[in-house]
Amino acid sequence: MTLVLDAAAQDLLFREARTANTFTDEPVTDEQVQAIYDLVKYAPTSMNQSPLRIVLVRSDEARARLVSHLGDGNKKKTEAAPLVAILAADHDFHDELPKLFPHFPAAKSFFEEVEGRTASARFNASLQLAYFIIGIRAAGLAAGPMTGYDADGLNKDFFGDGKHSVLAVVNIGKPGEDAWFPRSPRLEYDEVVTTV
Repeated sequence: MTLVLDAAAQDLLFREARTANTFTDEPVTDEQVQAIYDLVKYAPTSMNQSPLRIVLVRSDEARARLVSHLGDGNKKKTEAAPLVAILAADHDFHDELPKLFPHFPAAKSFFEEVEGRTASARFNASLQLAYFIIGIRAAGLAAGPMTGYDADGLNKDFFGDGKHSVLAVVNIGKPGEDAWFPRSPRLEYDEVVTTV
């Protein structure tokens, strides 16, 4: 039997979903975030690497530190968002491979070289970041992902070990008044897909 999401679910996740720029003050609970993570953790990564790490910014002090690293266009909306998450790639993800990929005990040894391991961490954590955004939408919330920030400053401030790299900052909540910019165009199928 083949299962297909109905049109309403497809709209919720893709066609009608947008990046939110304003939010209501309704809080986003730890239980909601855990439910999102518990859903999206099953999405695929290479060798089940799972390098994504998430920092939930809840305290006023941490929010002020975060905002100080953001571009001017991102500061006000981040100050007002009910919850903000910093999503980063863990460059030492391979330490978890004996647990995450147990049927191949030598998997960790594939990632001894730092440059290749870092590239793999960033790629697979970026996949997980996208799944996380879809999970936020599936939970009936809106996401406002941003990359306008001082990456070095965020890495030092929130991941001082040098073993993580920030990929995005995501505002999370119920969409507020005038939350959406006009929909931008997308490339058509024939502009993207070729058959060989």
